[in-house]
Amino acid sequence: MIAHLRGVVTKGHTGEVTVDVAGVGYRVLMPVSDWEEVRDGSTRLVWISTYVREDRLDLFGFLEQSTRILFQRLIDRPGIGPKLGLELCAVPRSLLLQAINEQDPALLATVKGIGKKTAEKLLLELKDLSEKQPDIFLGITQEKGGSGYDQDTIAALSQLGYKAPDILRILPTLPKELKTTEERVTAALRAL
Repeated sequence: MIAHLRGVVTKGHTGEVTVDVAGVGYRVLMPVSDWEEVRDGSTRLVWISTYVREDRLDLFGFLEQSTRILFQRLIDRPGIGPKLGLELCAVPRSLLLQAINEQDPALLATVKGIGKKTAEKLLLELKDLSEKQPDIFLGITQEKGGSGYDQDTIAALSQLGYKAPDILRILPTLPKELKTTEERVTAALRAL
């Protein structure tokens, strides 16, 4: 099994990179959040999770080892495949912790591919995971203004057709002085 690759990263389609290691290019799928952070042509260390099935062999890459561990634990759970695992790894850990602490499945239901029942089940799995392996969530605080993510803003932007990774990427950049959901939605629409 491949543990990590260090090489020149070339960005492909969203969420896909090629890592060139000594002239051999490895196709690696990444969470959108990691993919956006990588500079095209830079040399990076990418932590790898190898996914082998009868009809496929895929490499999934992460910029942090804790994200790789989270991904591996998620896809070990029934009903969570690698595509959904990548979507969940793109969600900020502070939002996952907020959902766990508040026992709020609606926060998880904003992720593409997760309905209400799956969110409720996933919430239990994440709580169990956070208790058994708190190191995955170490160092995560709710520095985003102290209150975490505004569920109403997330829901409103989702209803307008925006995707969860885009919403979750833009919310932390909004000015902290915005008090109402309407103000946050308006500011987010300008930024998206």
